[in-house]
Amino acid sequence: MLRYEFCYKESWEFESAWPVNGWDVFISAFNSSERVRKVFDQASAQAKHWFVSPEYGYKADELPQGQNWFFGDANDEGAAIVDFVSQLNCDFSKATVCVDTTGFMRHHLLILIRHLVALGLHKFDALYSEPLQYARKEKTVFSDGEVREVRQISGFEGNHNPDTANDLLIIGAGYDHPLIAHAAEFKSNAKKIQVLGFPSLRPDMYQENVLQAHKAAEQMGARIGQIDSVFAPANDPFVTAGTLARVVERFARAKPISNLYLCPISTKALTLGFGLYYLSEWSGKNASMILPYTRTYSKQTSEGVGRIWWYRIELT
Repeated sequence: MLRYEFCYKESWEFESAWPVNGWDVFISAFNSSERVRKVFDQASAQAKHWFVSPEYGYKADELPQGQNWFFGDANDEGAAIVDFVSQLNCDFSKATVCVDTTGFMRHHLLILIRHLVALGLHKFDALYSEPLQYARKEKTVFSDGEVREVRQISGFEGNHNPDTANDLLIIGAGYDHPLIAHAAEFKSNAKKIQVLGFPSLRPDMYQENVLQAHKAAEQMGARIGQIDSVFAPANDPFVTAGTLARVVERFARAKPISNLYLCPISTKALTLGFGLYYLSEWSGKNASMILPYTRTYSKQTSEGVGRIWWYRIELT
């Protein structure tokens, strides 16, 4: 089990001198947000690679020239990551690697981490860059289009228990309230707990988050009582993982959990925390990571570059 309280993290302003830099491989996912593109340009590495998520809908002539691009397969998320990693031509048991989580689709990020660990990369760096603000504040559109399905993420399916009497669904609740509602409806009979990002990335973002998440209150169970909410910093995957561990332990005291479902619909730092918790404590057990899937996502959702967060990830 990962000792979350001993994991190392540090932050700095983008314009400051970076306390860490210089990797063998730097991996990022392209979108049009300034905080994704500027960090890619600033990072120092022997090789830097872009993963282009099909959900963003980019064409080759829309991307900066002279850089290493890989277009993900829209039909097979697992194969897309495997193919992307294979073309890096890297011995991950020896390389120093940094993954910028900021621009990734959540499912691609989680699959990437799982695959890298399987290839022997048990220690690597992860970055997350905060926005100065979201483009339209609480009205910012992240997922663009109707939800086409809610399902398990490839590689995070778990072993389903046919007894569903004490199922638990934990949702990392961000601004994208339609996704929260669909995830809650997908497991309508499960007990539901939402994790809200607090402290938030910026003081006004917590209130914006609550206002948006409340729009899915009925699906989360408000009609039958108070929504059970817990809090984890929006920029700290390690505290998030520790919070999940405590929530699950508390819930299981009365009765063993029949099936655990984890659904991160929040910041990429929070998503990373969900992934670390699953891989550290629930892989191969009666737990699954689920997500609502839409065909397209907005290419640019934020303005400016705030603090850069650096996380040292160690998984065995």
